[in-house]
Amino acid sequence: MTAEDHHGAPPLPPGRAVELPGRGRTFVRELAGPAGAPAVLLLHGWTATADLNWFPAYGALGRRYRVVALDHRGHGRGIRSRRRFRLADCADDAAALCDALGIDRVVAVGYSMGGPIASLLAYRHPELVSGLVLCATAARFAESPSERAAFVGLAGLSQAVRMTPKQVVARLGDRIMTGRVQDSPIAQWARSEVARGNPRMVLEAGASLGRFSSLAWIGGLEVPAAVVVSTQDRVVAPRRQLELAAALPGAVVHRVDMDHAGCVTAARRFVPALLRSVSDVVGASPPARRAVREPAPA
Repeated sequence: MTAEDHHGAPPLPPGRAVELPGRGRTFVRELAGPAGAPAVLLLHGWTATADLNWFPAYGALGRRYRVVALDHRGHGRGIRSRRRFRLADCADDAAALCDALGIDRVVAVGYSMGGPIASLLAYRHPELVSGLVLCATAARFAESPSERAAFVGLAGLSQAVRMTPKQVVARLGDRIMTGRVQDSPIAQWARSEVARGNPRMVLEAGASLGRFSSLAWIGGLEVPAAVVVSTQDRVVAPRRQLELAAALPGAVVHRVDMDHAGCVTAARRFVPALLRSVSDVVGASPPARRAVREPAPA
């Protein structure tokens, strides 16, 4: 049964598998948008899929822009690999997808885990990214040793609590996204989307998030940026989202009264802010570059 056939699934744009040479096969949603419209690349959050994260926004974005959304490696129908999950690989996957689709410039829009991926895409492939929109995300997800240990320990969590990796991922999905839509008609579909992920890779993605920090280099990105802050967020603290905005030269900030699942549960507030943010960066001039430290290799 496909996502489109699942009871409760929302309307979705056309999707297809795309082979990325030397990397693997991923799943992509596409909307052509108006002729000559700028391209927008949607990068979803941890444990989610492109559809689960972005289905409320597909239509509104597609009326103005060419829209492309992919499932990240290990998530949904994204690339499967025996290699350890790396956010940098996800960024390179996104660049390879743009190349495969003939896209030479794109606004990268990242939600939660998609924020680091979008930032890494701009850092590693600056010729590709014309703008950044970062939503409900941070420059770092863990500060204290105990916070970092909690993220890094995710890969061994299933053994520690005698749960299978699949059960752990389901619990994480409920905490981050699907538990917030438990009373809605799409709840069963949402859980089926989370269940598509490869448990090992999803847990490794959490550990990778715990190690991530862009504070040493994000201020050097020469790209227009906007940050959507989820002000009621209990997963990514608003202060960390504002720290990210402060680190990005000239970033425009849009505050939205929503929690971390607001891309779905508060879509009537989130989608207009998303549209304004994309509009803010399309055609904007690059900001003045800040002097920054060189980052450690990704």
